[in-house]
Amino acid sequence: MPSVGPSVDVVDETFLAVPPPVVAAAFADPAAWRGYWPDLVLDVYADRGDAGLRWTVRGALVGTMEVWLEPVLDGTLLHYFLRASPAAMPSPRPRPRDLRREVTRRQLAAKRVALELKVILENGREPGCPP
Repeated sequence: MPSVGPSVDVVDETFLAVPPPVVAAAFADPAAWRGYWPDLVLDVYADRGDAGLRWTVRGALVGTMEVWLEPVLDGTLLHYFLRASPAAMPSPRPRPRDLRREVTRRQLAAKRVALELKVILENGREPGCPP
């Protein structure tokens, strides 16, 4: 069985008190992606409209990434998935701590994107309160 390279697997969920089309609009413009993920080059392979996007990833990582927008109550549950391998690590087989550091960095970056969108898109709206 062939050896699989080290991977960066990130899963994140954040509730935003706005409907899915509002969140989808924040991801619709490819120019915005560079701000969210500056070291990644993304190519859409599945545009699911208000349900989100799926990309192939290259650049600092090589793999796939997805934003799935699930309608929940009066808002959207933003699901984020990243499954990729580092494009360049210090050695062919990176040390576990280097890989953990990269995973943590990507987890924090995913949450930062989600929370920044939450602040901007909700504009102070509380869950359950009308926009």
